[in-house]
Amino acid sequence: MKIAILDDYQQIAKQSADWGALPPGTEVDSFADTIADRAALVQRLLPYEVIVAMRERTRFPAPLIDALPNLRLLVSTGGRNPSIDAEACARRNVTLCSAHGASSGQSSTAEVAWALILALVKRIPQADQAMRAGGWQETVVTESLAGKTLGVLGLGRLGKYVAKYGQAFGMDVIAWSPHLTDERAAEVSVRRVARAQLFAESDVISLHLVSNAETKGIVGEAEIGAMKRTAYLVNTSRGPLIDEQALVSALQARRIAGAGLDVFWTEPLPKDHVIRRLDNVVLTPHLGYVVDENLKKFYENAVKNIRRWIAGEPLTPMGR
Repeated sequence: MKIAILDDYQQIAKQSADWGALPPGTEVDSFADTIADRAALVQRLLPYEVIVAMRERTRFPAPLIDALPNLRLLVSTGGRNPSIDAEACARRNVTLCSAHGASSGQSSTAEVAWALILALVKRIPQADQAMRAGGWQETVVTESLAGKTLGVLGLGRLGKYVAKYGQAFGMDVIAWSPHLTDERAAEVSVRRVARAQLFAESDVISLHLVSNAETKGIVGEAEIGAMKRTAYLVNTSRGPLIDEQALVSALQARRIAGAGLDVFWTEPLPKDHVIRRLDNVVLTPHLGYVVDENLKKFYENAVKNIRRWIAGEPLTPMGR
């Protein structure tokens, strides 16, 4: 049996789990790069019966799945992966299952969101760069978070973490989610508002919605246009939640103060992407889930699912 582990950027998958627990003769290959070209990707993956995919990195649409006749099991990290065509897997009789991570992956994402917020508001990257060049106090930081308004778009588990951190900084926290109620918001001392109100009133907006057909581009030109010129937009959820061109245009025109981005429309972010050159953006390479405990759990559960599949036992289903 041949197994491919995809998007293992740090090359730690093989050390994170006991792949030797699989049957003798099993071959495990790990790939640190992401291939965008469909034909080249097919050539790489053609020999493999089992593929372990990192959630929402390499996409598996129907044409790719149909082009892999040897594929029998597709294991995805995380609880859901909209980048995989589940119907195509079912039609091809390819088993699809999930390998869950650790709970620390959720708190880590909220911490990355706050790292981006603080870096933006306190101009940490600019100060660090100036210090390394021999400078000292070259700018004045005018913003203080206390008394400002934090808008949380998506008050689920991650959104609640971010809301609580905002309250610890003395911020007034408001929230909107498609199905959020006043009662659920009140449980974490957050005020529910209309979506338009959230964009108009917030000094910092942090996104924490799942990515699907309904939420794609939910932050578009109208929403960004309604924001204060002094406001910041932070996204540690999924790149497609934001209309790419609308955000780039607003940042270039300084229509908003800046953005903190841990997720992007194409990952890895192309080296020549314009957003890399903007000085009012703080960028991190999708670090939210990159916690050693989380990655270790991903791969341990991947091995468990492969062993269960070989034994004909039930697997962890993929959520929608």
